[in-house]
Amino acid sequence: MKLHRDIQREYEAIRDQRTREREERIKRAHGAIPQLKQLEEDIQNFGAQACMSVLSTGDSERAQRGQRELEEMEAYRRSLLVGAGYPPDYLDYQPQCPYCQDTGVTEEGRCLCYQQKLAQRLHKMSGIERLLERENFENFDLERFSPEPFQGEKRSPRENMEQILATAHSFIENFPQDNGENLLLYGPTGLGKTFLSSAIAGELLSRNHLVVYETIFGLIHILEEKVFGERGNGENHLKYNILFEADLLIIDDLGTETVNSFTTSQLFNVINTRLVKGKKTIISTNLTPSTISATYSDRLFSRIFQSYIPIRFYGKDLRWE
Repeated sequence: MKLHRDIQREYEAIRDQRTREREERIKRAHGAIPQLKQLEEDIQNFGAQACMSVLSTGDSERAQRGQRELEEMEAYRRSLLVGAGYPPDYLDYQPQCPYCQDTGVTEEGRCLCYQQKLAQRLHKMSGIERLLERENFENFDLERFSPEPFQGEKRSPRENMEQILATAHSFIENFPQDNGENLLLYGPTGLGKTFLSSAIAGELLSRNHLVVYETIFGLIHILEEKVFGERGNGENHLKYNILFEADLLIIDDLGTETVNSFTTSQLFNVINTRLVKGKKTIISTNLTPSTISATYSDRLFSRIFQSYIPIRFYGKDLRWE
């Protein structure tokens, strides 16, 4: 499949780039530490000779002595690097992914980084990646939320957002736990629901979790393709499966789609299956709980409000401030 070939080419480009970077580091270190180049040649020659000796004689004691000597030489090399102000692994290949060493494959199968690259292509997540560059916790400005009382609420919009941020950080820190936590972000437009979803996605991506971000329109399109689309389409099949296998699925703008029996039943299947599998989901919507209840089936409404932490956003539309 072309999709997999494209990903393999991306890994090849990553390895080529990292190899060039390593060669530059080697040149830099050799220039700064005169005896380092000769030491590395000695280590390489000694290792090759020791290996040949063991293969020809089968002497285990000699092999152990050779291993100790080799370790001492490598320790000396590391000490030279540290003494010159470099980290001890400065000359090593430094992979983008430490789990698969930029191959996309581990002993267990496809690496999580491979699955994320697959998800990015299948779900066209390049848009969300660009969004993450500006919509992240570092750029979250709490000062934009009013400290003044708002329409009889107990907390000001800023105090409410402080509590929302605390819930979001708790969600991230406890994410690896099988605690059944899911988030329902609801409230009018322009109050930071999508921003918060993006920030959570970015943090979990940086922690090597598989994240898929879809608007409700994109999600419904995938479900329609699966049911009504061309059978045997491998890309559609992969796109559909990742909805259920991703560590986190973010569904944005629930309630803006055309609601009918098909969309409701398919949406229930996604939400319920992910709950059964212990996979976590964030849903953002402009609808209120009562409107969700009136719009969707009782079982979908019940599943959401039994299994999701409701987080209410309120205040003035920040985009007009």
